[in-house]
Amino acid sequence: MPKQEPMVRARNFEEVAQGYTKEMALEEASRCLQCKKRNCVEGCPVNVNIPEFIFALQEDRMWDAVRELKANNALPGICGRVCPQESQCEAKCTLAKKGAPIAIGRLERYVADWERAQTDKPKPEVAPSTGKKVAVVGSGPAGLTAAADLAKLGHQVTLYEALHVAGGVLMYGIPEFRLPKAIVQGEVEYVKSLGVDVRVNAVIGKVETVDELLAKSDAAFLAVGAGAPMFLNLPGENLNGVYSANEFLTRTNLMKAYLFPEYDTPIKVGKKVAVVGAGNVAMDSARCALRQGADEVYIIYRRSRDEIPARKEELENAEEEGVIFKLLTNPKQFSGNENGWVTSMECYEMELGEPDESGRRRPIMKEGSEFTMEVDTVVSALGTSPNPLIPSTTPDMEVSKKGTIVADDETGKSSKPKVWAGGDIVTGAATVISAMGAGKRAAAAIDAYLKG
Repeated sequence: MPKQEPMVRARNFEEVAQGYTKEMALEEASRCLQCKKRNCVEGCPVNVNIPEFIFALQEDRMWDAVRELKANNALPGICGRVCPQESQCEAKCTLAKKGAPIAIGRLERYVADWERAQTDKPKPEVAPSTGKKVAVVGSGPAGLTAAADLAKLGHQVTLYEALHVAGGVLMYGIPEFRLPKAIVQGEVEYVKSLGVDVRVNAVIGKVETVDELLAKSDAAFLAVGAGAPMFLNLPGENLNGVYSANEFLTRTNLMKAYLFPEYDTPIKVGKKVAVVGAGNVAMDSARCALRQGADEVYIIYRRSRDEIPARKEELENAEEEGVIFKLLTNPKQFSGNENGWVTSMECYEMELGEPDESGRRRPIMKEGSEFTMEVDTVVSALGTSPNPLIPSTTPDMEVSKKGTIVADDETGKSSKPKVWAGGDIVTGAATVISAMGAGKRAAAAIDAYLKG
């Protein structure tokens, strides 16, 4: 897929990957074998009709391609950009056995973007009203998916979002250059067009409890994500200039620091930035720091390149843009100046031992290997944990030791009557598409319950 040149894009927030042309999309679609055994669909957490939408694309029947794609996926413009197809649908593609699989994600993006560009869109089909009311809490990928599916089945859905704009992690967590906000809001508008009532600035657990929602609803789906940051717990972590990735990315994305001074949300990004961690969130943080004027940006990771959990595409993009990888390195403490701003980071060198419970080789500190790096900004991208607000205000709902809601894997049913849950609040931090899959399964289970 065409994309901006690395040294150009490293200083702007415009989308990196620029999408297929029509000719490229048709050429790629023509490679699909239309296998009788639909392995690619089995690899998709939301069971998109992959062969059908690609066949319609092959024949240039674009509205048919849109219908097939959106039959099981309410957010194709998002999935086509951030879903890890390489480890899901594309990994199961028959062509992958001997060469390159069909670029399913890129074709999904092409079809979604084509539909978005059309001015005369057909009205989505919705079943007759059942008279049943469902409250969905959280408008991230799980909540949007569940709300869309339930609305299409004829239920009256109210979607509650704590922030001032719908989209959840899609808005506050993922940068503009990877997932443009206009794309997210376009998908939100589609969900609204199905009849979903979206209410923002609605912090459930504060303005209303789950029990109060249930008093006026027939069922509730909790999809509040895992938005609480995890910390390093190291000396000096409270210095100015040391951010959690949550704060750094929320200020950058949702509060539009990337458009400063047009939007008055400053974020102090120094000249030497260290990002601790090597997942997709770490890559996003490092690439944002580059675009906001940093001279040097380091990824600090305690394992080797082989263990990096970020998508290969994100790792390669970060490297192309000039992010420096300091592998087998772990921070020990941070030091600052008399004004309380971070100025340096002391680190250990690491080596890898035997595999741990994650299957990756366990990092072990090398004795006497300490060294110091000059840094003036640090971003801790270690992962997230569930926000305790809803569990703490819903005392009769079972919660795990990690603070996640205990729910059935297949249906999302919680221990509390009439309440289902899904996405990161159940699994801990995971992918957009896995949260969408949880939303679909829960919507089907709620529908079955409401229909007796």
